[in-house]
Amino acid sequence: MHFDDAVQYLLCLGHETLTIKLGLRNTELLLQSLDNPERTFRAVQIAGTNGKGSTAVMLDSICRVAGIKTGLYTSPHLVSITERIRINGEQISEEDFARHTGTVRDAAKHLLDNNEIEALPTFFEHVTAIALLAFREAGIELAILETGMGGRLDSTTAANASIVAITQIAMDHEQYLGSTIESIASEKAAIIRPGVKAIIGKQQYPEALSVLLQRCEETGVQPIFAMPPTEPIRIGLRGKHQLQNVAIAIAVAQSLSISNKAILSGIETASHPGRLELISNEPDILLDGAHNPAGAEALRDYLIEFGRRPLTLVFAAMSDKQLTLLGEMLFPLADHLILTTLDNPRAASLETLEAIATQFAVGSITKTKTIPDAVESARRDTPRQGMICVTGSLYLIGEWKKHT
Repeated sequence: MHFDDAVQYLLCLGHETLTIKLGLRNTELLLQSLDNPERTFRAVQIAGTNGKGSTAVMLDSICRVAGIKTGLYTSPHLVSITERIRINGEQISEEDFARHTGTVRDAAKHLLDNNEIEALPTFFEHVTAIALLAFREAGIELAILETGMGGRLDSTTAANASIVAITQIAMDHEQYLGSTIESIASEKAAIIRPGVKAIIGKQQYPEALSVLLQRCEETGVQPIFAMPPTEPIRIGLRGKHQLQNVAIAIAVAQSLSISNKAILSGIETASHPGRLELISNEPDILLDGAHNPAGAEALRDYLIEFGRRPLTLVFAAMSDKQLTLLGEMLFPLADHLILTTLDNPRAASLETLEAIATQFAVGSITKTKTIPDAVESARRDTPRQGMICVTGSLYLIGEWKKHT
């Protein structure tokens, strides 16, 4: 199987969020048919609403400094699907990705043909199996798995991680996880199982913390509370909010008996594209995939403290997000607001975004129908001493990178 064929096959399974099918049975059967690759290494699973990706990349960086061979699985990708799977810091090759996709595809088809499953596993279930298969072949020592959505029924949970970590919980993906903080927290808390080490990050909502502690009590797990460092520490990732993610990464690393020297070095050298990613230029470009209120708050705080003027804000988002609240938080910061839309069935329309912009924007507003048009408009109209901030969706960040 060639790489392009592998990608096309996975895309034919349907968009990963529109065709989501929460549940572990398909993933468990698929992994069994692959001779359970997840049983050949230790695993850390990270769940939460915001910060789980940043925590994962910092932990990966720490472990590699400590000489631990890692497999890192994150989502979504920005430009290439191979970004989701990294082995000891290196992105999986297209050739290896395609080969493992062929193996997983054949296993899934065999299960379907033998009526062991009712439908082919989803896009995310396939890619999770591909990642675990690649990790086994590479002989990794530790898998670091970012939960896709929720936790209780997310396919990464089938890996049965011995260490779990939960970052800040906030409102997001309500159509799948429930409309209250308690229901969302319950879905994420379910990764806490008897016998695991559970690291819990600082929670904004007392209701979320209560659910997490109740789950720990039910499963007989003594929670480990991640505490921010008390002494100054250099962090490779931008934003004050990263201190909470650093605390979780440190707590997990300490549970793995990693030295303080390796921890500090790993945190300092970690990077995470698309999350307060600053590209020094004339003008500077800041890429941040803030797509919910907690993410927008972190971006707003950073722009208020470090943003350059005049500020051009390029914005696109998915229609199922809290668009009015995002607009209220971010649009007043912009001297020039450029609205655009994505080639995605979930994308918010320009008309929807414009209606929100007219309520909250204080600067000029431009509408562009395509990402290349948004790129051209931002570059043309932003002075050298200013800044372009691209935000609202990681899908927008990915498309921006493709066209710049």
